Amino acid sequence: MGDVLLALSIPVLVFGGGIYAACDCWWRRRHPAPPSPYTHRAARLAEQDMLLLAEEIVDDAYAAFGPLYDAPPAPGPYGPPPVLSSLPSRPAATPDRAPSPPAAVQKP
Repeated sequence: MGDVLLALSIPVLVFGGGIYAACDCWWRRRHPAPPSPYTHRAARLAEQDMLLLAEEIVDDAYAAFGPLYDAPPAPGPYGPPPVLSSLPSRPAATPDRAPSPPAAVQKP
């Protein structure tokens, strides 16, 4: 009788494993797992959330401090700041890769 039970236990185990696999498959289809935090999609979503938060912070800061930057600067006690000339005080560098001519010798 022991051999018959052993021989019949193999098909019962195979059939039970199939039933378990089918039920597990059905359960996973009905209840999908949440997305993993380590996927590329999750990283992109987190980056978008971070950018939206940063934009909100910058917009709030600009709304609060924007008028400070829009006002013209008040003249100081010494008058307006001097305007620097756009002309260079020395000759420009040579445009090619050749060495520059030597500077003139200045006498003391």
